[in-house]
Amino acid sequence: MLQFEPGYTLPHRMGRRRNCQLERRDRTLVTLSAVVPDVDGLGIIPEVLTRNTSHPVLWFSQYHHVLHTLCFAVAVAALGGFVARQSWKTAALCFVAFHLHLLEDVLGSRGPDGDQWPIFYLAPISSSVALSWGGQWALNAWPNFLITFALLLATLYLAWRKGFSPVEIFSIRADHAFVSALRCRFPTKQVGR
Repeated sequence: MLQFEPGYTLPHRMGRRRNCQLERRDRTLVTLSAVVPDVDGLGIIPEVLTRNTSHPVLWFSQYHHVLHTLCFAVAVAALGGFVARQSWKTAALCFVAFHLHLLEDVLGSRGPDGDQWPIFYLAPISSSVALSWGGQWALNAWPNFLITFALLLATLYLAWRKGFSPVEIFSIRADHAFVSALRCRFPTKQVGR
């Protein structure tokens, strides 16, 4: 499912704590680890484009949510650790960020038609473990909006305070401009003046 994941900002912040100082590359890997389970949702593009043809491509219908597994989490964490400068720390944070995404999906990703999809955590090895929650709220329910709003505020605050934001994933110059704009709009108060 292609959606804005509240976890997109949280894992980026996980790499900012004083005891977890990570370089830009490692922070980016942790952030992407929280988003990558939904890359299977890109299958909707060829499916929509071919649905009225004689040979429709059913990539979204058949493969959506197949990357929400322990096997893929281990692969993502291993790749993150391999590419990172601080390999073990980054791999562990990638694994946690990936699972934060899964937790968010279990809590609040019910479809608009009421369809609740389980996460087959041990697939493709076994389909015996299906993660689901009977109280799962809809993707467009108020808790998702509240969580997203709170995490965006926290991200803005941390960008203002620490001097970098998730924008650095795309451009260091744009990140500097973004942080500068935040600091101009909300300057620090001078004590003793």
